[in-house]
Amino acid sequence: MLKIAVIGGIETVMGFKALGLETYPAADAAEAGNILRTLTREGEEYAIIYIEENLAAQLAAEIDKFKDSPAPAIILIPGREGSLGLGQSALKAAVERAVGTNILGD
Repeated sequence: MLKIAVIGGIETVMGFKALGLETYPAADAAEAGNILRTLTREGEEYAIIYIEENLAAQLAAEIDKFKDSPAPAIILIPGREGSLGLGQSALKAAVERAVGTNILGD
């Protein structure tokens, strides 16, 4: 069975834990990077990995390795500070790659 994980600050991941998702609190980008590498190594069965935007901003190179892979889908989510716009930009780029044009507008 494929799993869903959430990486982020403790305040962010606790809400997802209540929904039954696997949560991985990370104090900083280095810790988030270690968790991401663990979750994406061979044999792991994660379909979706949500990562808090403020941590993902510092892990762009590692996240980009998976942008053309069907699994795991790495989705950026806002943290408690609010959205940085990274998740929306990533979604817009993915849709444009899939469709061939920007259908979401500005």
